[in-house]
Amino acid sequence: MVDATNTNLSSTPLIVRMRVIPVAGRDSMLLNLCGAHAPFFTRNLVLLEDSAGRTGMGEVPGGAGILRALENVIPLVEGSQVGRYNGTLQRLREAIANKNVSGQQYQVTSAAEAAVLKQPHEINLRLENVVTAVEAALLDLLGQHLGVPLCALLGAGQQRDTVPMLAYLFYVGDRRQTDLDYLAGSGAAEHWYQLRHQPALTPEAIADQAAACVARYGFKDFKLKGGVMRGADEMAAVAAIKARFPDARVTLDPNGAWSLRDAVDLCRGQGHLLAYAEDPCGPEDGYSGREIMAEFRRATGIATATNMVATDWRQMAHSHLLGAVDIPLADPHFWTMQGSVRLAQLCADWGLTWGSHSNNHFDVSLAMFTHVAAAAPGQITAIDTHWIWQEGQERLTLQPPCIVDGGVAVSQAPGLGITPDLERIAAAHALYKQVAGTARDDAMAMRYLVPGWTYNPKQPSFAKD
Repeated sequence: MVDATNTNLSSTPLIVRMRVIPVAGRDSMLLNLCGAHAPFFTRNLVLLEDSAGRTGMGEVPGGAGILRALENVIPLVEGSQVGRYNGTLQRLREAIANKNVSGQQYQVTSAAEAAVLKQPHEINLRLENVVTAVEAALLDLLGQHLGVPLCALLGAGQQRDTVPMLAYLFYVGDRRQTDLDYLAGSGAAEHWYQLRHQPALTPEAIADQAAACVARYGFKDFKLKGGVMRGADEMAAVAAIKARFPDARVTLDPNGAWSLRDAVDLCRGQGHLLAYAEDPCGPEDGYSGREIMAEFRRATGIATATNMVATDWRQMAHSHLLGAVDIPLADPHFWTMQGSVRLAQLCADWGLTWGSHSNNHFDVSLAMFTHVAAAAPGQITAIDTHWIWQEGQERLTLQPPCIVDGGVAVSQAPGLGITPDLERIAAAHALYKQVAGTARDDAMAMRYLVPGWTYNPKQPSFAKD
């Protein structure tokens, strides 16, 4: 008979050390509704070391609030068993909630947007951001301990061998109009590595971006970040992409900047161009974004995706009851890895399509995205990734996942299938100490292009009258 009191018979390794490392990377002058990306972006990295000598990794959005919250939970993680990760994560949730760290449910991406929405200046501060960083590292360690890929530990396990990714295209501002430290891309061996640093403000330039992405990564799906030009000009850019690649799936994301009337006028009858529309419109005239999106969907017949109006379970329930959303974009950094797969299971049962939003990220997040999407059952759409804007110049692992033929092959190595590059991590941390502010502020860079510019959630950021 087995002695149930002998915990050594069923124990898994213990967490002996948790490190929280803020890091920074280089970015292009990408335009969006909130302004323009600055030359640098920040992320928070978690490294967990266990008693078996293994290291697990997790990556989440940057910001001093998330950094402090992660540092505060170190005592709850160190000394815990890898195999009892759910209990550890629950203790984190309770501790963070008790300190009132969470509460923001809208995925704010800049200080300008936060001010208009009257959200905390410490952006992206959600309980799930903190939990996901530890969750990813714990599941990475558990997968290594069991000798299985992380996706085998999520939901019903691995569902696909390759995860489709989309080419995330942006209008790009002219960095030469600033004195900011953007890279020039000169001398790069790959055409894409040069092009991603050059101004792109016309439909033709966006189509050139698409072509360069196809040549480098083999994409079959495209997404244009809108909310920058007039709606008609952005639809013309979508048409330019489709003219180059007639069989491609293309979407446009103006981040809710269009009015319902404009969104319907722009998109009705355009199903031959748009595979779906991501957040074409948002709240207006006292109606919620979910109600307005439902009206858009009924009026146009165009499928809708969102990372703005269904970002938690309560919002998702209302969205489904209203018939507002066909494709919830369940970024694991905001839903947790387990929560994102749980939503994918719900989508499969309800006949919806699952997808994922992204923000600027390193290769640790790329591995996280890949394993979550690999475990998502049912129909999925090609998932977002900003990695193409960093790939080739930024990495934190020895051998980052690769986008080939428009997708990432799911590694069968244990855990996340990545190995930390401690020298690269140290360099990214050193860069963070040089450039990091308290919050992302897209308005700062935008004011070089448009003096006195201010964020307006219902006006394109760059289009001139």
